[in-house]
Amino acid sequence: MAYANINIRTDAEVKKAAQELFARLGMDMTTAVNIFLRQAISKNTLPLEVAPVASGNVPVLGSMRGKIWMADDFDAPLEDFREYM
Repeated sequence: MAYANINIRTDAEVKKAAQELFARLGMDMTTAVNIFLRQAISKNTLPLEVAPVASGNVPVLGSMRGKIWMADDFDAPLEDFREYM
């Protein structure tokens, strides 16, 4: 099997919290990301629910070339994200 590297950019605190969570689950970041990717491929969609966590101006998933950004209009960023899928 040939392997390929993936480089992503994320907030340092998010990375640390994710590494701590995955360690408690008995895996590393690479294993967790591979699980996510395989589930996305298997389901042919995101293997999680993407929804606002609070009302008002909160971070919303929107690809916009790999950035997460703030928006009041939740529909537009998700539509932008779907275009890149």
